[in-house]
Amino acid sequence: MKKRFVLQGLMIFVLCLFLAGVSLAMTDRLSPETQECLDCHAEMPGIVSQWEDSAHWNAGVGCYECHKADNGDADAMDHNGFTIAIIVSPRDCGQCHPKETAEQEDSHHAKAGDILNTQDGILGQTIGGEPAVAVGCRQCHGSIVKVNDDGSLDTNTWPNTGIGRVNPDGSKGTCSACHTRHRFSKEQARKPETCGKCHLGPDHPQKEVYEESKHGILYRAFEDELNMDKPKWVAGQDYYDAPTCATCHMSATTNQPVTHDVGTRLAWDLRAPVSKRTVGWEQKLEDMQDVCSACHGSPFVEGFYKQLDSFVALYNDKFAIPAKEIREYLMEQEVISKGNFDDKIDWIYWELWHHEGRRARHGAAMSGPDYAWWHGIYDVAKHTYFKWIPELKEVAIKKDGNDKFAQAMLDKYFKPIEGHTCYFEGMSKDMIDVVRKGFEDRYGKGSLK
Repeated sequence: MKKRFVLQGLMIFVLCLFLAGVSLAMTDRLSPETQECLDCHAEMPGIVSQWEDSAHWNAGVGCYECHKADNGDADAMDHNGFTIAIIVSPRDCGQCHPKETAEQEDSHHAKAGDILNTQDGILGQTIGGEPAVAVGCRQCHGSIVKVNDDGSLDTNTWPNTGIGRVNPDGSKGTCSACHTRHRFSKEQARKPETCGKCHLGPDHPQKEVYEESKHGILYRAFEDELNMDKPKWVAGQDYYDAPTCATCHMSATTNQPVTHDVGTRLAWDLRAPVSKRTVGWEQKLEDMQDVCSACHGSPFVEGFYKQLDSFVALYNDKFAIPAKEIREYLMEQEVISKGNFDDKIDWIYWELWHHEGRRARHGAAMSGPDYAWWHGIYDVAKHTYFKWIPELKEVAIKKDGNDKFAQAMLDKYFKPIEGHTCYFEGMSKDMIDVVRKGFEDRYGKGSLK
């Protein structure tokens, strides 16, 4: 009995020595500058603990290695004898991750701030105001971070982790938008909830569409089995139950490496008023279909993209193009102003493509039937017929005292499109009979009165 206790005690002692040795070895890998950072920042245990659980800690990359700055840097500041910068920009990360940084700088994400110079920005600044933009628009799209004369960061533009943030060193973006500091976790960046910080809501509900789709259903069922901490995380090898946003847009396949350019597999622009093919869309489509092929056979993949293309054509040709052309003609003829959001018809048009139209297209692209139809094309049609067209007539009446101008526009741009026959001429007897039969088959004879 005594021997057993002695042996156990010896084993515990050896284990303690081993762990102490490992801890000392790791400590020795940290720079003296980082050691000093840790001595002071012990008062912020959350940050320190996050970093200690990170791959950076294992690699001996500490506080100073990321935050060090040159005296000539716009946001350089003296901090307890060290020259540092609060912001760690993609350019800083690129010292160790050059490939990832280069891809990110060429991506849609890095250019997200540019959108604030378009109608979105006008809406935020003019209709909302600076405080709304600071805590709303810019927290996703990114702010232009300004540095005060004393070297501090302007609180109107900082803090900010917007994906298209313009940093004081001129670089665009922030890696911590997806890899939240100070863990900078790959696993976190692979989860749809991370993307959902920005990709949700009435105008681009990708997260909600994903949750409705079979992909989202499978993700919730098997999240714990997706091995998101795997180094490569290849679909069909490291996991197979469900894809996430990262799977389709960024992650590796058996034929493709990981990319930090989220646009390399997007063959359609689904955010513009009228959808167009992207530059180099043939290759992008092939790359996205390669992702799908990890779990789906070719008939499924081909059928899906045929349905998507047909849906986008329906949205474009039936609703988006006619409305866009009429609005442009109204401005050309000075029936409405060439400004934005100073006419009621501007607001209606904006929501038609920016809200309902986007929901429809994203729903179709991500297998969300409710968003493709009820929150999508159904709303596009309803608001075209009963909001936009009535307002078009009101605009014409204000100009001429009658709606002849509006009727001429509708006759030219809408009426020739076969899909609008029901609105202009009503349902035919054959169509009514089909509807009646459907109701009676389901609910009994005479159910449709």
